[in-house]
Amino acid sequence: MSVMDDPKVAAAVVEERRRNEESVSRHPVVSEEEWLSQRLALMKKEKQYMRLGDELAAEVRALPWVKVEKSYTFTGPQGDMTLKDLFGGHSQLFMKHFMMEPGQEWQCEGCSLESDHVDGLLPHFEHHDMSYVAVARAPIEEIEAVRKRMGWKFIWVSSYKSDFNYDFHVSFRPEEVKAGKTIYNFREHRIGPETYTLSGHSVFYKNAKGEIFRTYGTFGRGSEQFMGVYGYFDVLPKGREEYGPHHSLPDWAKVHDQYE
Repeated sequence: MSVMDDPKVAAAVVEERRRNEESVSRHPVVSEEEWLSQRLALMKKEKQYMRLGDELAAEVRALPWVKVEKSYTFTGPQGDMTLKDLFGGHSQLFMKHFMMEPGQEWQCEGCSLESDHVDGLLPHFEHHDMSYVAVARAPIEEIEAVRKRMGWKFIWVSSYKSDFNYDFHVSFRPEEVKAGKTIYNFREHRIGPETYTLSGHSVFYKNAKGEIFRTYGTFGRGSEQFMGVYGYFDVLPKGREEYGPHHSLPDWAKVHDQYE
């Protein structure tokens, strides 16, 4: 049963949506001159925000690297692959850790929403010496069924045959979950008793000698930077319209073939 099936939660969502609609309908209206004055003032803050973003991105690129010494096996539609194979001739690999366990009957709305952004960007990624690959622990047959149903073209492989997901702290063994000994987003993070996988991103670099290094990783809300849909929602009068108990993506997002 979903938390949204709780009558109290559903009523609270309806009330929060009503208040937001009412707030939008009562929004201040001013002359064009006054609007322009306030818009220019806000633009100064936007420019500051962009400059800070540039500085932060530079710090991300300046992080020291960690060499990947362990060998991992991944399985694609054509058979087994190594981590080096996932680079596909490029020196940079951007990896999406997709939240999908073996036999999972539900589909992660957040991972699916992010994945909807990717296909149109693939030619730009390729031109920028970057390979994009999604990885999940589910067997490749289950992955392919979802990928084909969604109409996605990007590469999506299974890590079921190796410890990759566990080593990168996006999947968790039952005994770890039971003991509360789980690490996520680089810190100790207690997860739900029935949750054995989470989402995130890792970035790798392969040098001319074929050595592979982990250069960056981000998890949790750090993933929002890869979902351009928020850029559109955040400038709308109604905003993101996240009204449910989480006040986040699960409150509104659905797999794209499951909207009303």
